[in-house]
Amino acid sequence: MEKRIIQVDEKVPVKLLVPLSIQHMFAMFGATVLVPFIFGINPAIVLFMNGVGTLLFILITKGKAPAYLGSSFAFLAPAGVVIAKYGFEYAQGGFVVVGLLGCVLAFIIYKFGTNWIDVVLPPAAMGPVVALIGLELAGSAASTAGLTGVDQVDMRNVIVFLVTLGVAIFGQVLFRGFLSVIPILIAIVCGYVAAACCGILDFTDVMQASWFAIPNFQLAKFKADAILTILPVLLVITSEHIGHQIVTSKIVNRDLLKDPGLHRSIFADNFSTAISGLIGSVPTTTYGENIGVMAVTGVYSVRVIGGAAVLSIIIAFCGKLSALISTIPGPVIGGISILLYGMIGTSGLRILVDNKVDYGKNRNLTLTSVIFVIGLSGISLNLGNVQLTGMVLACVVGMVLSLVFYVLDRLHLTNE
Repeated sequence: MEKRIIQVDEKVPVKLLVPLSIQHMFAMFGATVLVPFIFGINPAIVLFMNGVGTLLFILITKGKAPAYLGSSFAFLAPAGVVIAKYGFEYAQGGFVVVGLLGCVLAFIIYKFGTNWIDVVLPPAAMGPVVALIGLELAGSAASTAGLTGVDQVDMRNVIVFLVTLGVAIFGQVLFRGFLSVIPILIAIVCGYVAAACCGILDFTDVMQASWFAIPNFQLAKFKADAILTILPVLLVITSEHIGHQIVTSKIVNRDLLKDPGLHRSIFADNFSTAISGLIGSVPTTTYGENIGVMAVTGVYSVRVIGGAAVLSIIIAFCGKLSALISTIPGPVIGGISILLYGMIGTSGLRILVDNKVDYGKNRNLTLTSVIFVIGLSGISLNLGNVQLTGMVLACVVGMVLSLVFYVLDRLHLTNE
């Protein structure tokens, strides 16, 4: 029996809407609160702007592009330099400027269209680039679970990880009816129970947290040096956004680059980043975790995404609820992430299959091979304080190679 698909514009009954929204919120929570912890700010303001930014994204894209906006990791290195030198307020100024320039880029795309994407990222290049979005995060999932980067693996972490991942995997295959659309939520609950049984939960922060708390709003400050340090990230987040929109298009079986249009989604993403930076939050980006949830469940409704956004805003003002969700241990998040990131990687392979990429052609074989190796090799390229590595570097290399091949074709110099 085929999985029941709930399309982007479909209404969802309340009895389904609430658990599906909670499922999306749990999927993004672990990663999105990590960024403010690294920057040394209260995550409440970040949760608030994640919710507001997501609702803005849905509004600007006319409810046609399902995406949850979470904290962006692309800004970590340059923002860290600025924070150490000038303070977080000046990093906020850099976020605002990058966001506004991203809005200008959206206008350029609106004027000149998206046909150039087929030239700079043909299927043989786009497939591996999209696959790398998930594959390069595999190590992060294992690290979050506490299975790598430690001297000795705690067997309690292994048990919780296996319970979470096992329920997610077999839930995909065995669950029927209503349960078949919330396997991620069920896996998280089971993993949490396993963590409680293993004695690795700590409720100290929950007991100390207040019921109501106002997020810490603060205005951005601007300094030329700080802005120039953060500015090159625009290349990174643009490549990331295009990749996310393409993989989401494949999952929902709609061309989101055409309708609602890449210009709308890029504008919405960057406008959210600008507003977030202005009032004291971190930059936002479309989240791979939530793309993975859609791929697993077959639920693409923007109403579900919007429900998750509203829940995020509520949590931002409820200290105890935020603290309680923060007690979800790493092995649970890691177990879920293994499946979600793998689904994104598979979506990249699907691009190659759906477009019937012919690897009898040297051009296609070369593009895919080089992009995969560059993306997984750990090679990095530094532009000032911005480091291009993984999927982003592979995307840049793929774009350059594709452009070169296109020019050689027009000059009739290729052997094909």
